[in-house]
Amino acid sequence: MPSIEIQIMEGVFSDDEKRQIIERVTDAFASVAGQMIKAGTSVRIQEIRSGSWGYAGNQITTEIALEMKKKG
Repeated sequence: MPSIEIQIMEGVFSDDEKRQIIERVTDAFASVAGQMIKAGTSVRIQEIRSGSWGYAGNQITTEIALEMKKKG
């Protein structure tokens, strides 16, 4: 069945926020693919170690990601 992987920076989201992400992504996928598929949908969140991610040639750290999250 469907498998959805989400990569995030470590230490940015709480366990409750990760739970909400999993629930909402599953619901969004099911709204398109059908409710029958929802029960077989797997969502995994992979946390990337601070400093091991880059964007536009710049290294991203947990501190930078937290600042970005605060700004919305």
